[in-house]
Amino acid sequence: MALVMPVTVKASIWSDIVDFLNPKRAEAAQEATPQSVQTMPLLHAATNFDPNPSKGGGETTIVDDSALLSEEGPSGTIADITGSDSHMISVYVVRPGDTLSQIAKLFGVTTNTILWANDLPKGTLLKEGMTLTILPISGVGHTVRSGDTLASLAKKFNADAEEIAQFNGLDSHDALEVGADILIPNGEIAAPVAAPSKKTVARSGSARAFEPLLVNISSLPTYGGYFIRPVVGGVRTQGLHGFNGVDLASKSGAPILSAAAGTVIISRQGGWNGGYGNYIVIKHGNGTQTLYGHLLSNIVSEGQEVVQGQVIGYMGSTGKSTGTHLHFEIRGAKNPF
Repeated sequence: MALVMPVTVKASIWSDIVDFLNPKRAEAAQEATPQSVQTMPLLHAATNFDPNPSKGGGETTIVDDSALLSEEGPSGTIADITGSDSHMISVYVVRPGDTLSQIAKLFGVTTNTILWANDLPKGTLLKEGMTLTILPISGVGHTVRSGDTLASLAKKFNADAEEIAQFNGLDSHDALEVGADILIPNGEIAAPVAAPSKKTVARSGSARAFEPLLVNISSLPTYGGYFIRPVVGGVRTQGLHGFNGVDLASKSGAPILSAAAGTVIISRQGGWNGGYGNYIVIKHGNGTQTLYGHLLSNIVSEGQEVVQGQVIGYMGSTGKSTGTHLHFEIRGAKNPF
């Protein structure tokens, strides 16, 4: 059966074919014809392989709802980062092509800070998928003078000789090289230093503060009733020190409770771990972090959601610890304990 179309329809189809073969004719006709709902050109389906070809510019990621971070890391890779505040503990997943110095620069810390916090020897080759903990440590820098020893520096800056050696990749029996710059983790200088906006601000003789010695407590928000005491009973054996931390002591094996609901971002077991020994870090819904150090054992894993009061581990004396206790820090808020 032949298909019969009105003459006007046939003419319209033939006109479309001619316009397709001669675009200039179609453009001239369009300019000459007043546009209306009846005469405006219809949308055509995309004829290229990608129906959405206009994708330009780099992607960005918002870190902690406050900072923009390029999706491309130091070597053109996506950076997995938890935490951006200078007092927060961060987690970084190594990507292909990453180097230790690039990661250190990204976080504004020294390469030794990363090695020390992850129990890695100097010369360690990073492997794709390796998870690194980035601790924003406190302490002082020092230029070695004649007669300086690890023991004398530990005494001078109220630090630990073994810790100084570990942080700087030194053998505890090595003589210090005069003129060398070393960093003394958790060291203290005589003159008090207010928390600055820049890392290197204070000088005291040959000592230079490379991080605030203490968190500026007065500037931290108060979240009344948000955190519960992470130990049932026990006694406080040391007040605020380090990064807004307190020491709470009880018997070995006493349960450690999550101070608030949140997500476990770090659960490290075995090793020095920057002096924390076995420790856990939980990120909370209000943007704060809590840290539980020197544990006998951890019973939660990274990525696990916990509720307030849940047992997450047991009290011990691992890492830089002189007795059974919990080192408990709150980062981003005042510590009510």
